[in-house]
Amino acid sequence: MIEKLNMEDVLAMRSDGYYSQRTAGAKNAIDSVLPIMKEAIKSLPQTEFLRFADFGAADGGTSAALWAELISGLRKDGNIEHIELLYTDLPSNDFSTLFKTMQGMHGDPSNAYQIQNENVFVHGCGTGFHRQLMASDSLSLGFSATAMHYVSEKPCEIEDHVHMVGGQHEERALFEQRASEDWQKILLARASEMKSGSQFIVLNFGIDEEGRYLGHTGGHSMFNKFTEHWRALLSSGNITQEEFRKATFVQHYRTLDEFKKPFNNSESPVSKAGLRLKHARTQLTKCPYQKAFIDSEGAMSPKQYAASLIPTMRSWSETVFLSALSSRSPEEAQSIVDAFYNSYEAEVAANPDGHAMDYIHIIMVIEKE
Repeated sequence: MIEKLNMEDVLAMRSDGYYSQRTAGAKNAIDSVLPIMKEAIKSLPQTEFLRFADFGAADGGTSAALWAELISGLRKDGNIEHIELLYTDLPSNDFSTLFKTMQGMHGDPSNAYQIQNENVFVHGCGTGFHRQLMASDSLSLGFSATAMHYVSEKPCEIEDHVHMVGGQHEERALFEQRASEDWQKILLARASEMKSGSQFIVLNFGIDEEGRYLGHTGGHSMFNKFTEHWRALLSSGNITQEEFRKATFVQHYRTLDEFKKPFNNSESPVSKAGLRLKHARTQLTKCPYQKAFIDSEGAMSPKQYAASLIPTMRSWSETVFLSALSSRSPEEAQSIVDAFYNSYEAEVAANPDGHAMDYIHIIMVIEKE
């Protein structure tokens, strides 16, 4: 029997800005699409006010500089329209840190665009992006980075791995089907929200033409390492077989073809809703922590490198393993998960060669006719 679990049950980024403080690679990837966003700003549809949206924004830290530059650019160009920016994520999201960041109370104060510009209004929406999140025909520009690889529900547990990339054929097929249905729901929801002539810029995890994906670009494969260290806890009797299998990420990494599929058929619901794919490509963003280690030319020790790399993995993955231990006390579950990451960190510290978390994104520019 297939057990279905909602995404909300197994996903929550760590609070107090932990996510954005330890995900420099995600910010680097977002910064790389600034030219695309600036180009989209040039062709905003005519409207009474400008509504922007950041879907799956987490604590807002990784995209803060991007929005600050875009909004300040509009004001410098003489645009005085009211601007509304809607940040969306799950109810468990760290919205408190997000709002503090926008007002200069957390992080880099130069990104506090809400208090640096007049008539800029920031809102939060604690609802998943698989649904329509705002009034129809109201969105001027949508953006999403490193978010829409999460599926709306877990179609099955991966029996011998923690992620669909390591699943058996039948398991991967179930995730692919779920992701295909979700991608259509996501696009149709955005089509309803978007004004004619508006754009939706998506920077999403996926699998590129060479079969590479997050943490799997040569050297050690991150999800294989997650599985290896999680299985070691099973072998030592620290977790049960059921707890091992429940640590299945609620994610599917789509290929470029999977992302393009709804747009390739003129009779598809997505095409009929008026959405067109203007541009799509894959992008590799090198792990900044590995680069810093290499560039240090020995000044950074392997132990220090491991202590910088593992937290960036932990920032978005920890709740998957904690949720698998939901039958235990919070203290016991945390102790087990700490041991899990400590074991991985010790391996990297002992021999850092081949350990990194490179990013693989599929970047798409989607327009509503």
